[in-house]
Amino acid sequence: MSERPAFRPISAAAAEALLKAGGVLALDVRDRASFLEGHVEGARNITFSDLAQVINGTSRAKPVLVYCYHGFASREYAQVLCDFGFRAVHSLEGGYAAWAAAQAGAGAATPDEAVHRWLAIQGFPQDGVNAAAEHGMTPLMRACREGLEAIVAALLVAGAKVDARNADGNTALWLACVGGHLPVIDALVAAGCAIDNRNDNGATALMYAASAGKAEVVARLLAHGADTRPETLDGFSALDLAATRDCLDLLRHATRAKIQA
Repeated sequence: MSERPAFRPISAAAAEALLKAGGVLALDVRDRASFLEGHVEGARNITFSDLAQVINGTSRAKPVLVYCYHGFASREYAQVLCDFGFRAVHSLEGGYAAWAAAQAGAGAATPDEAVHRWLAIQGFPQDGVNAAAEHGMTPLMRACREGLEAIVAALLVAGAKVDARNADGNTALWLACVGGHLPVIDALVAAGCAIDNRNDNGATALMYAASAGKAEVVARLLAHGADTRPETLDGFSALDLAATRDCLDLLRHATRAKIQA
């Protein structure tokens, strides 16, 4: 039996060089809202159901770049294209989060002028990527709450502490969950955030999302490996706090899978 043709994992820098060479079909497989917030120039936003149209309407010799949030789903799409005979398929490692971070930090390890201006407007020192305002709010926390993906990426490149805690013991991840900003959640996870950080009440971001009925956020946190077992100081788990049936079903499924593993 012959081996399946394989796609090629590619870094953000290599992807930029590939795109500059021209003639590349870039496929963004994130949700529509995330695509509209920001995407690789010239990319086409598709879902899995659109693949047949792509396959039937594209030369097998055409180079293809596929990217998602964090570099996982894009591999599945890329492999399907390879299986259908495409000869130069690339999957962006780290997904759009890596692309945005690379673009924001190109040529510098400090915030660019746009970030300096944003920090100043927000009342932070222009070089204060880890400064703390009232209630312990850091620039990264504020950018995450507002869903400013490019600013978040630039702050991370500039050395913002991903697990800094505010006066309640919450991190930037909690603030991203409050805003329901899925790409920002992906970027924080890619940067190594503590996904199960417990605040001063013992609550995790997963508990918050479940209690707020944010099913999409619950699903994304679970996909990144969030633990369903921690309990608050009062003894309540994310399952106990689930406010909607969708959240409850997601947490029950994840809990069963954890037990069976």
